[in-house]
Amino acid sequence: MRFIPHTEQDIREMLETIGVQNVDQLFAGIPDNLQLGNKHLDLPPALSEIEVISALRQIQMRNPDPEETSSFLGAGAYRHYSPAVIASLIQRGEFSTSYTPYQAEVSQGTLQAIFEFQTMITMLTGMDVANASMYDGASALAEAVLMSNRINKQKEYLIASSVHPEYRQTTETYLRGTDLRLINVPYSSDGKTDFEFIRANLNDRTSAVILQSPNFFGIVEEYEQLGRELKDQNTLLIVVIVEPLSLGILKPPGEREADIVVGEAQSFGLPVSYGGPYAGFFATRKKFVRQIPGRLAGETIDRKGRRSFVLTLSTREQFIRREKATSNICTNQGLCMLAVTIYLAVMGKQGLRELALLNLRKADYLKNKLSKMKGFSVRFNSDTFNEVVLRCPRPATEVRDALLEYNILAGLPLGDYYQELADSLLICTTELNTVEAIDRLAEKLGTV
Repeated sequence: MRFIPHTEQDIREMLETIGVQNVDQLFAGIPDNLQLGNKHLDLPPALSEIEVISALRQIQMRNPDPEETSSFLGAGAYRHYSPAVIASLIQRGEFSTSYTPYQAEVSQGTLQAIFEFQTMITMLTGMDVANASMYDGASALAEAVLMSNRINKQKEYLIASSVHPEYRQTTETYLRGTDLRLINVPYSSDGKTDFEFIRANLNDRTSAVILQSPNFFGIVEEYEQLGRELKDQNTLLIVVIVEPLSLGILKPPGEREADIVVGEAQSFGLPVSYGGPYAGFFATRKKFVRQIPGRLAGETIDRKGRRSFVLTLSTREQFIRREKATSNICTNQGLCMLAVTIYLAVMGKQGLRELALLNLRKADYLKNKLSKMKGFSVRFNSDTFNEVVLRCPRPATEVRDALLEYNILAGLPLGDYYQELADSLLICTTELNTVEAIDRLAEKLGTV
């Protein structure tokens, strides 16, 4: 039986109430050229379910088989092994169907997971407090920039050009229509941020300095001394962590004078999956907790003295404040957050350290292999984590395309982001890249 929610009488009464003669008048403000009118959409003929499935499979077959392709692509989205227990748990109905836990009394499981996620992020970053997850690392950075303005009211930002280009683009988008300004800081010949440029351009209008470590080129930045200097300037240090696995072996930013730490948690149990959904993270000092975006789950006790969890802070209640709200982020990427939490719980401190060391050794092996190749050279002579920039004897796009013929995705050509690096490939290794695959990459590079 068809369900028709509104009768003709209902529609007439609603139109009379708002003073409109007919439904067409509701669309009178839309220009004629934007209205479909009596025209029909130019759609292909309808297909049966069998035909639709067949057509979709034909499209799917045009994609390279990931099992047959050797990928060395990173640049902010990393191929790591995801333990089977993650998919098994997050697919449970109570997790996969849950929504934001506004009613604490019926959302204890979700709130506990959020609380544990926050706890693990603070342990990983060395910061005092972390919120529930952000949309992704890029929007987390944009929120950090807005937060620093709320803290010190200054409007200029020195942002390293070695911060992920798409993170910088996202931040620029957030700042459109405001009087906040980003100033790009160049990188030096070793691929590190030019700290002398930062020191020369610091002034009483500088709200924050934004660095990434490991940076977009995979290079580890040493920013602790700079962080101390910024304290005297009332300038915040925002540190971006796009590959958080590096924190398994690197000194956490909270112990290196960072004021706000943001990043992308995709490496922790989330598939690359065509770019999302991911889960950003956001951590800061306790004194800034009232300015933190998103939401914050807290631990308490109920009236019977039992351990329980609540939303201590939530920006949803600020929606009516519009531009005066701390943030208008509406979700905590709950399912992605849960996957990250399970991953970190399964790996533990020791497992995370061992995996980070394995990634580091794979990258060192790759770097040594590539540095001996005739016609090629490693572009930056600096300490790296799991990525390296390779200078090629001809445009990097040509090298990449040639290697695709061997089912090798050799990395990311950097020319689209940095014109001066048009001859360079950003190549990434993780635990999923075998020594044999690295050797084959070097072998085939020698043929192109």
